[in-house]
Amino acid sequence: MDPVIFKAYDIRGIYPDELKEEDAWKIGCATARFLRSLLRGYERGQAATQSLCVGRDMRTHSEAMANALIEGMNSTGANVIDIGMIDTPQMYFAINHLGTCGGVQVTASHNPAKYNGFKISGLDAKPIGADTGLKDIEHIALALLHTKGKVTGSAESRDLTAEYKKHVLKFLRPKVKKMKIAIDASNGMAGKMVPAIFDKLPVQITELNFEHTGKFKHEPNPLVEKNLAGLKAAIKKNKCDFGVCFDGDADRLIMVDEKGHTIGCDLMTALMVPYFLQKEPKSTVVYDLRSSRVVVEEIIKHGGTPRRERVGHAYMKKALRDSHSIFGGELSGHFYYRDNFYADSGMITLVHAINIISEANAPISELINPLRRYFSSGELNFTVENKQAKMDELARRYGEGQIDHLDGVTVGYKDWWFNCRPSNTEPLLRLNIEARSKELLDEKLSEMTERLGKPE
Repeated sequence: MDPVIFKAYDIRGIYPDELKEEDAWKIGCATARFLRSLLRGYERGQAATQSLCVGRDMRTHSEAMANALIEGMNSTGANVIDIGMIDTPQMYFAINHLGTCGGVQVTASHNPAKYNGFKISGLDAKPIGADTGLKDIEHIALALLHTKGKVTGSAESRDLTAEYKKHVLKFLRPKVKKMKIAIDASNGMAGKMVPAIFDKLPVQITELNFEHTGKFKHEPNPLVEKNLAGLKAAIKKNKCDFGVCFDGDADRLIMVDEKGHTIGCDLMTALMVPYFLQKEPKSTVVYDLRSSRVVVEEIIKHGGTPRRERVGHAYMKKALRDSHSIFGGELSGHFYYRDNFYADSGMITLVHAINIISEANAPISELINPLRRYFSSGELNFTVENKQAKMDELARRYGEGQIDHLDGVTVGYKDWWFNCRPSNTEPLLRLNIEARSKELLDEKLSEMTERLGKPE
């Protein structure tokens, strides 16, 4: 087993070169040992607490990997509930609905079809990352010398589609307008879940890439602009009210307005602020530090409490729990909800979008336009070997600004700001700049590229 497959937030690698069934067995064994060890002294009163959930995405090798994972779990005496081919957010629902001590989703998210991996969650669907147990699981898995063991645990299959649908649709408000939506499932799990959940709504859906063929018509990453070309064409052709593109495991999405303009996920967060705060005034809203200043401005304007957090779902979810925030948004397209176990959900975000459009007397472009108050570079990647030294250099160069080191280095001025943070796995620095004008943005981006080089 190659240690390189263990990332900051999950396990991921190329199948079968870096990650194969033998590795899945060891990871299953290690995960079951670790998650069940956390239960010592914990009383919950449910027999299922000693069990784990396993789900998988639509990749051609995911079923074989899930089966090997389950066998590894069973070898420790753990009972497993196999919930089948699901979107990742259904795993968070299942852990809480069934009361298990955790679960694993077999998926490589937005990566190409040759990849696979594992997203691990603990009790209450809390994320298991490098800082919260993934390093322990790695050590246990790497120490295993074989992939055989007496199976003392059981495995059963459960279909939770009906229960999951009920959970998602409980967020739907009573009056839903008739509307047309174009949805690009990216040949991923949204292709299964959207028809199952939204079939009875007065919504006409134009389906793109709903098929599961083992291949992706385009990379299943909605943040890459070229991947939205088909969706934008479908919106215009069918005169849709808006469009949505999901990633491979359907925990993330990005929206496009009726004119074919991409809506940045931070602007979507800002749009949802009054929608949530009118329901619960003075609530806290969490946003990641790459987000536009418009987000914090909208939170304050509508009487909420802003909480700025570092990038990554593990940090965002912890921040939501710690502050009991009503919701949170991340530039990557993850949207988190207190009433969804503090977890992210693409399907629930689509429900909230339908609610917002139904309640508005204007198209979504008119709702978003007032939020387009700043100019952003988007996230740019630069190859830098000594990442810390380069960030220190930037901090010195812009030392007269307001500096913090929550995640990399962030420097703020009255009319512009930037964040430069390191990649967890590659020799890359990731840069985001926002400015009051396009001219100022271009000026500052030119300054940065002189120091960081040409972006990837």
